Amino acid sequence: MMGNDKWKMGILAALLLLAACGRGGDKAPAADTPVADPEFLADNAIWRAERKERLLQPDGWTSLVGLHWLELKAHYIGSGPGSGIRLAVGPDKLGMVQQQNGKVYFTPERGLPLSLNGEPLKGKVELKSDMDAAPDTVGFDDGKGQLTVIRRGDRFALRVKHADADSRLHFTGLEYWPADASWKILAKYIPNPAGKTIPIVDIIGITTDTPNPGAVEFERDGHSYRLEALGDPDDELFFIVADRTSGHGSYPAGRYLYTPGPDAAGYVSLDFNRAYSPPCAFTPFATCPLPPPENRLDLAITAGEKAYVPPKPVH
Repeated sequence: MMGNDKWKMGILAALLLLAACGRGGDKAPAADTPVADPEFLADNAIWRAERKERLLQPDGWTSLVGLHWLELKAHYIGSGPGSGIRLAVGPDKLGMVQQQNGKVYFTPERGLPLSLNGEPLKGKVELKSDMDAAPDTVGFDDGKGQLTVIRRGDRFALRVKHADADSRLHFTGLEYWPADASWKILAKYIPNPAGKTIPIVDIIGITTDTPNPGAVEFERDGHSYRLEALGDPDDELFFIVADRTSGHGSYPAGRYLYTPGPDAAGYVSLDFNRAYSPPCAFTPFATCPLPPPENRLDLAITAGEKAYVPPKPVH
């Protein structure tokens, strides 16, 4: 986390100064005018800055340039016309990828300077996928490019990122609803029976039975709502949510929200100011999980990240 105390204090001081200017010197605010908590605003400003920084990392989601499913036992890959899997960027010939007995192997093009997890890659290797404990990364173009293997169901695909991706270099920025402390809501955590799962469908149509440790219930404007939680209650909970703003201000396929697990009293703090768009909002090559029917709320959550406006295509 880059939100060090000095930076946080700087943002806090700026917000206090703006608040003072907005009050017109010694004139007190009207009794019915809510005064935003400067520390709350500062925390949100830091979170938003970190969110943008993660997206724009050389290997962040905006660098994703390809998703290539492995349909044959062997594929030659590269950006050249002779490649069975044609990469958008990178060397004309990168190497050969093979499937065998539920594993994926990669043989690099001879003499090409490639790396595996940051070390020089010299010969044929097995590539661990994102479903393994330690996924492998093949680096190319002096580290600007990255190739990894993902597994969805019983299928493998190559995921390709590049620091020079147009989606990264021409990123248009993030927009948010104004930070609003009323959207930081305390919810009651209700544990599910041990081992319960919930089917989660992703944007490419694959359904995965995902651990569903519990749900949370909260109130807004006199109405009660419930959200099914993914993740680990002893660490962090993950919510995939659709609401009345989905496709009407926020990303149509829903938004994501992480929270700490329940406190000792069994409550979870849902800060919808930190609801954010999934990777699919920034690239067509992601495999984002979608909100389950239980998490489609009849509520307009006018907080958090708005829908991303991509750059206009260059002709």
